[in-house]
Amino acid sequence: MRALVVESPHHAAVKEVPYPKPGPKEVTIKVVNVGICGTDFHIFEGVFIAPYPIILGHEFSGVIHEIGEGVTGFQVGDRVSADPSIFCGECENCLNLKGNHCEKWNALGNTVPGSMAEYVAVPAKNAVKLPDSMSYEEAAFIEPMACVAYGMNRLEARAGDRILVFGAGAIGLQLVQSLAHVGASELVVVDVNQQKLDLAEKYGATKGILSQDLSLEQYPRGFDIVVDATGIPSVIQNAFNYMGKKAKFLMFGVTPKDSVLQLDPFKIYNNDWTIIGSMAINHTFLQAFQWIKAGRLDLKPLVSKTISLEETVAFLAAPKDPELLKVQIKL
Repeated sequence: MRALVVESPHHAAVKEVPYPKPGPKEVTIKVVNVGICGTDFHIFEGVFIAPYPIILGHEFSGVIHEIGEGVTGFQVGDRVSADPSIFCGECENCLNLKGNHCEKWNALGNTVPGSMAEYVAVPAKNAVKLPDSMSYEEAAFIEPMACVAYGMNRLEARAGDRILVFGAGAIGLQLVQSLAHVGASELVVVDVNQQKLDLAEKYGATKGILSQDLSLEQYPRGFDIVVDATGIPSVIQNAFNYMGKKAKFLMFGVTPKDSVLQLDPFKIYNNDWTIIGSMAINHTFLQAFQWIKAGRLDLKPLVSKTISLEETVAFLAAPKDPELLKVQIKL
């Protein structure tokens, strides 16, 4: 089968690899749509935890092609998506509801072969059947929405909170929609692109501000919640300036590993700040699936374009286009 393989940092190719026959309690999925994530770029660039060579891809949808021994509840031809997380379920972290920190943690497209391929094998327990009303494009958003759901669970935003979000890319706009649903009184979004800010306002932001126009004088009291959805260390460094008293900071964007910030620890103490990390998914895939199934999120406009598997090699290596939101691969 054809698959996009990153052989080493900055070196990727579409090549023939063995078909992933399902093992016991696994299903093999014929992939239809795959979302390209910031983490895929980080792996391609060599700044994320991943072994090489690796088949990328962890946000996807498709059709069950083959069923392994001991699998019940699925049939060949079922339309599905799947949680890419592979937790052992037995270690201390798993047993303490910290599955995303499983001592034997694996994930499709991160540590084991992913979905940028014609076929991918997954544990059957990770798969969900798609309703007829959900398109393959929307279903490929379940994984990133599951990350958002985990971040929202960690953040515990309250009705009336004043919230500032840095970054109006695809994931930032998913966060904006989610935060609007919890009742933010003020939801300000910052980005470098006006079209993305216009979409943020459509999705519930009370104001969109171009990054060069943001100033501390506009918000002298700061915000109750500040969220980074960029993963850019310099943006994160600046974002802390907008923290109000007893504020929470959600570090959602994935930075390159070994990045460094400078923080005044007295400010953390004196202002009662809470700094929250949000790493991937922690049993939130079904929450995201239910959210999308209920039509609570507008996701189709977030797909800027669809490309082929072969076009993805050049896309990963090209300079990032600030006007693009989500790019998906169609197989």
